[in-house]
Amino acid sequence: MDLAPLLLPTAQLMADAARKAALPHFRSKTDTTENKAAEGYDPVTEADRAAERAMREVLAKHRPDDAIEGEEYGSSSGSSGVTWYLDPVDGTRAFVAGLPSWTTLIGATEGEKPILGIIDQPWLDERYVGVTSGEKSSWLQGRSEKITLATRNCRKLTDAILSTTDPFILTAPERGAFEHIRAAARLTRYGLDAYAYARLAAGTIDMVTETGLKAHDVAALIPVIEGAGGVVTDWRGNAPQLGGQIAAAANRAILDEALISLRRSAP
Repeated sequence: MDLAPLLLPTAQLMADAARKAALPHFRSKTDTTENKAAEGYDPVTEADRAAERAMREVLAKHRPDDAIEGEEYGSSSGSSGVTWYLDPVDGTRAFVAGLPSWTTLIGATEGEKPILGIIDQPWLDERYVGVTSGEKSSWLQGRSEKITLATRNCRKLTDAILSTTDPFILTAPERGAFEHIRAAARLTRYGLDAYAYARLAAGTIDMVTETGLKAHDVAALIPVIEGAGGVVTDWRGNAPQLGGQIAAAANRAILDEALISLRRSAP
């Protein structure tokens, strides 16, 4: 059975609910930010919590037998074989700074395989949707239009636009590998969080490399990128895991170039 079309209406309702919950808090001077890290700084806002609660309410009504893995409220078991991975505000630092590069991530897996993903940017009214069960496809909906997504036909790393969120969170070996790629790429942009993967699927960024990711950071990205013709692997070029090191590219040609460097710091 092709599950993704059956799950898509629920995913859309969840994205709508998360928008309604998060947007009133964006650029609001009355909102407070808490630090949930024991060391360092890992911000969380009421928007994070409210958006995840809203999505969980949709699932409780429409898909009560599915499992849930959420960033703010943890795990809920299920019996259907479907698991939803929820990141209500990916890019909370951008959210706190009033920058519209934060997104809501909704990923669905059948077993361990990601089959449906949504990367939603409410402020810009951009919703990137991808499915990988059955016929792969991705599209951007918003601003009263729907556009089929396709990655850019960039065949050389020297022509590529590269992104990573923060090079300073990389380990020394990882930063060395990234610097080799950065030196080769035509242009590099930072600080975009999951929005960079959305723009990769849309054909304006060609490669994203990151590390230290969690399952709720990754599950939504894979269907959106693969549905647009892109490729996602770990830093060794193997099938991506739900977390850890991720390399996403417009095509296999530029990914293979980058992997020459990335493999040096892969576990």
